Amino acid sequence: MNSVTISGLTAGYESTPVLDDVSLTVAAGSTTAILGPSGGGKTTLLRAVAGFLRPAGGRIEIGDLVVSDTATFVAPHRRAVGYVRQDGALFPHLDVAGNLTFGLSRAARRRPGAVEELLELVGLSPDLARRRPDQLSGGQQQRVALARALARRPTVVLLDEPFSSLDAGLRAQTRSATAAALAERQATTLLVTHDQAEALSFADQVAVLRHGRLVQVGAPAVVYTAPADPELAHFLGDAVVLPAQAHGALALCALGAVDLLNPAYGAVNIVLRPEQIKLTEVAANARHPAGTVPAVVRKVAYYGHDALVELDLHGSAAPVLARLAGVPLPSPGSPVTLHVTGGANAFARG
Repeated sequence: MNSVTISGLTAGYESTPVLDDVSLTVAAGSTTAILGPSGGGKTTLLRAVAGFLRPAGGRIEIGDLVVSDTATFVAPHRRAVGYVRQDGALFPHLDVAGNLTFGLSRAARRRPGAVEELLELVGLSPDLARRRPDQLSGGQQQRVALARALARRPTVVLLDEPFSSLDAGLRAQTRSATAAALAERQATTLLVTHDQAEALSFADQVAVLRHGRLVQVGAPAVVYTAPADPELAHFLGDAVVLPAQAHGALALCALGAVDLLNPAYGAVNIVLRPEQIKLTEVAANARHPAGTVPAVVRKVAYYGHDALVELDLHGSAAPVLARLAGVPLPSPGSPVTLHVTGGANAFARG
């Protein structure tokens, strides 16, 4: 297993800068998801680690080997790196076995059971070995592409949005098989994705790129529950942002008194997740219990496993969102009471 260490990386294309002073460490055997909006530099970062792009500055190390700095540039095929593109990039004129063994030594190709082992590694039947890529489903093609990347036993695997072209069910299945295969090989992995749920569920560490700079790096739960700024909070999922007056560990807002995760004072905006807002239906004109605030249901968006409820709340100019389990659900116009669980993040009001 090898770690990946990126220090002060600057890179771009011709006169257009893309990455600006990016530093990131991926521990050996772990998975880091590179998350961010389109054009933020995610794929450029992956290409620099792979050796497909020569950086303008900075340093990249794989294990103890410096593969790129001002004086060194190791060619891609000498970096022991596996790369899986979004489209898989399988050779259409070769069958699955031919794709898997392409680039291997003659002895490795002839080793009995080599192809079958690779297919089983990614959860595919050995019976697929003689099929061409156009005879496979999208999920099967992506698994074959992963198996090909793992065939030479790379210490680092780079995944460039490998699941984005698959439908939701197939994406989850393929992602699970990929995670199992990477764990089996103890590969150090960098995954580029624009899918927030994928990054949070797949990786040990999430690194968020915005405009070529790292905004935040941390464990998925930390990045989600304690985002670096309100913009990142919205990018990672639905967020409730409310003006508040902070008094150290407590803030007063339209939802009442809310605990703060980071002590603050004065005028702030607090950020909550919709799942932190709990609601209870009440009879019309009923008094609300202490510690709750009254609201009225404006709209319900049902997603099956859960629902997002828009609420009109006195003192809030915009509707407040609450996430509920799929059943039972309140009806639009219903009076409810709200209370907050957990703490909020506070940011200076700009």
